[in-house]
Amino acid sequence: MNRFNETLRAAPATASGMALLFAALLLASIAFMPQAKAFEPEAKVVYHADFADPRRFSAMLTSINNMMTHYQNEFIDADVRIVFVAHGIRFLTDDDLADTPFEADEELKEERDTLRGRLMSLASTHGVKLELCEITRSQIGLDEDLIYDHVNFVPSGVVRVAELQNEEGFAYIKIE
Repeated sequence: MNRFNETLRAAPATASGMALLFAALLLASIAFMPQAKAFEPEAKVVYHADFADPRRFSAMLTSINNMMTHYQNEFIDADVRIVFVAHGIRFLTDDDLADTPFEADEELKEERDTLRGRLMSLASTHGVKLELCEITRSQIGLDEDLIYDHVNFVPSGVVRVAELQNEEGFAYIKIE
């Protein structure tokens, strides 16, 4: 009976020690666990828009819409962006950009409403991010208020494209 009483008295100490050991191991495993990165989308794509042709821009919008529809149907999280540089600014304003190298021609004027609607739909419905080169905008003196909603300004469009590709792993697409 004596041994049994000693075992019973030692059991709480052993249980306490085991609980402490378990807690220490749990904390150590958490401390040395790799840190989880912020949410990363499965697909990251940047489109480069530096051209003046409305038909080419329309083809790009179709390509992006098809891509976003595919990703959404497959439940794939995507970060898709369009970086606008040089002539691409034509597609982000209703201003005719008179007396600039990017002046609107008749074809753009005829298609502008349709192109704007499609572009804004991609931004608002599908979450496509629109980024405009600040160098382009400032060099022609276009007021920021004349740029469409959903457009963010980046210091340099070509630098932004390079950053997205090299530092953030974006695939690069340019519609020809």
